[in-house]
Amino acid sequence: MRGRDLINTVLPDELLLEIFRRLDGFKSTCDSCSLVCKRWLKLDRSSRRTIRLGSSGSPDIFVSLIVRKFIDIRNVFIDERLPVSSPFPSAGSSLGHGIPRPVLRKRRGGNKIALSASKLRYVATNSGSEESDLESSTLSDDGLTVLAEGCPRLNKLSLIWCSNVTSTGLKSIAENCKALKSLDLQGCYVGDQGLAAVGECCKQLEDLSLRFCEGLTDKGLTELAVGCGKSLKSLGVAACAKITDISLEAVGSHCTSLQTLSLDSEFIKNKGVLAVARGCPCLKALKLQCINVTDEALLAVGCFCLSLELLALYSFQRFTDRSLCAIGNGCKKLNNLTLSDCYFLSDKSLEAIAGGCTELTHLEVNGCHNIGTSGLEFIGRSCPGLSELALLYCQRIGNNGLLEVGRGCTLLQALHLVDCSNIGDDAICNIAQGCRNLKKLHIRRCYEIGDKGIIAVGENCKFLTDLSLRFCDRVGDDALIAIGQGCSLRHLNVSGCHKIGDAGLRAIARGCPQLVYLDVSVLQNLGDMALAELGEGCPLLKDIVLSHCRKITDIGLGHLVKRCTRLESCHMVYCPFVTSAGVATVVSSCVNIKRVLVEKWKVSQRTRRRAASILSYLCVDL
Repeated sequence: MRGRDLINTVLPDELLLEIFRRLDGFKSTCDSCSLVCKRWLKLDRSSRRTIRLGSSGSPDIFVSLIVRKFIDIRNVFIDERLPVSSPFPSAGSSLGHGIPRPVLRKRRGGNKIALSASKLRYVATNSGSEESDLESSTLSDDGLTVLAEGCPRLNKLSLIWCSNVTSTGLKSIAENCKALKSLDLQGCYVGDQGLAAVGECCKQLEDLSLRFCEGLTDKGLTELAVGCGKSLKSLGVAACAKITDISLEAVGSHCTSLQTLSLDSEFIKNKGVLAVARGCPCLKALKLQCINVTDEALLAVGCFCLSLELLALYSFQRFTDRSLCAIGNGCKKLNNLTLSDCYFLSDKSLEAIAGGCTELTHLEVNGCHNIGTSGLEFIGRSCPGLSELALLYCQRIGNNGLLEVGRGCTLLQALHLVDCSNIGDDAICNIAQGCRNLKKLHIRRCYEIGDKGIIAVGENCKFLTDLSLRFCDRVGDDALIAIGQGCSLRHLNVSGCHKIGDAGLRAIARGCPQLVYLDVSVLQNLGDMALAELGEGCPLLKDIVLSHCRKITDIGLGHLVKRCTRLESCHMVYCPFVTSAGVATVVSSCVNIKRVLVEKWKVSQRTRRRAASILSYLCVDL
């Protein structure tokens, strides 16, 4: 009944808190609940578990506000890669589970954390120099200490490129947050002392990411492995020049429960990988980009890591078929395999994988120039559960390889083809007829694929929702007409398919009302009629790329934005008949617009004043 508050008078705090907890992960819903009344605001603050922050005018102050207002934070993600903004509040800012804008504003009765305008002006006017401005916009050890003392129940902490954080701040986290389970230190210049403190205090640590941590050496990682090795399940090391086989031997000795290992280093050799393979029998995922590792290491993986499910090998010049034969013979549970720029692997490797790893569901072959058609044929015949296949820069794989995949892999849902010059329409027709559950098809620069193959997809693959045909210059309107009649797409990219014009896009507009993303850049024959049809038929459209479309005008843009009220981004550079009036129409008509990419000279002073924060320019004044 109007005027009566039945919820607050009947439901106790405990029940409302349980409801809020079930909303965790849906930030906009939580924000809306917190604006209902003071009671809900208080309860929401006590139930929030996750906070995400970017760079800001003074992140240390933001952290202190978070600690004070949100009393039970468990997950904190701080990413200094996000741009530093003006030190004045903006109305569109937010904080919580989504990616925030750097400076926040508190709305009356709301739960959005912010600095008052006076405090922010004080920070801005008292910075003194460019150096102090830079320092004030990065998290320091003081801020990390406040976070550690205010959030003792912290479970996950991610510090991305927080360059001012050192071992001092990390020691505070270790000493106060002993329940920490996940730690990401990408780009942080922390030293061995901080990592050793984590190993000594955080006995529940399960996930650790060390990427671009230049200050770390073998000593720090060794002490961590000794301290909390029993709980560690995931470890990532990349571009750490002072971490070598010595610390990996410690990992192999102490981290017996390790399940995931990712290594990207030119300083790690066989000895370290061998130690992990022998000492970590529970290993399920292994990603290697180590140019000095040879067959000897993978022979050990195939012998000892019998639970391996994911293997990714990048840029190996010293692996041969012996390695993959060992994996095929020993790792029967392998279901995800990536081979990138492994020049000495041949069809024998895929034959061994197909024969031994029949549970394979994901396969990516990228730039392995000695793998050809027969290797893929083995996969098609022996791996019926294959659900995703990516062939990138595979010049030796022809139609017959995909013919076998179409026959044997009826569960295939995603196919990616890039620069495969020997794959044509016959291969795509076989896939369409045999893999009717296909949901995603991405093709780029495969010049032998034309209308025939894509028409077969439209006629047979009724579940297709994501189609990308970039620079496939034999694909024309007939292909899109078949897709529009047979599939309900949500994502479509036909960039560079110069034979496509208004007729094809009209078919998409009439047949795909659920479309949310569209890239029609570099379509020289696309005109205003197509935009008008898209406006009528695709009201859910959020992102559109119109760059290099030389026939569209302000009139077409007007028809598009009249009905596409949910549009969030629009790219329209090098469209000669789009003027400042068209840009103004997009900005003023789309209330949800977040990014407009256009030439700077096409933006009027009025539009710039009105929407400066969402405008991006291809070229800037020098």
